[in-house]
Amino acid sequence: MARGTLADTYVAAIQHDLADLPADATRIGVVRQPTSWFHAAVDENRPDLGPPADLLDSLRDIEEDMKMRGLCEEGAHNAAWDQVGFDEAYRDHLETDDDARAALAELEDRLASGESLVLVCFENTEKKRCHRTILRDELEESVS
Repeated sequence: MARGTLADTYVAAIQHDLADLPADATRIGVVRQPTSWFHAAVDENRPDLGPPADLLDSLRDIEEDMKMRGLCEEGAHNAAWDQVGFDEAYRDHLETDDDARAALAELEDRLASGESLVLVCFENTEKKRCHRTILRDELEESVS
């Protein structure tokens, strides 16, 4: 059986028909606290694959401080990402949190069984860094 495909996008791209997604792919939200309009754009949401609340809070606090100092939204977000060590902290979460590990294993199984998946979050990664690209990399490594 052929392995399913894996892609990622952001919710506004789906809402405005800007994302070129496989028709048969399951859209999986990976946000900890989705809005009602987010739910309308995805087939399911896996909050356990969202960043931990404390990591998001740290990122947002530093981002707000940097915006107050005059950085643009994207610049503040990306600088805060580096300052909190987001990449390493999120990878650690995926490796050590039991719920995240179980959710990741389920997505790996679904891909291995031939299901195509699209990971969905809020951030446009042409401008801002997003945990879903780390998640996509982890999934690609585990099922290759």
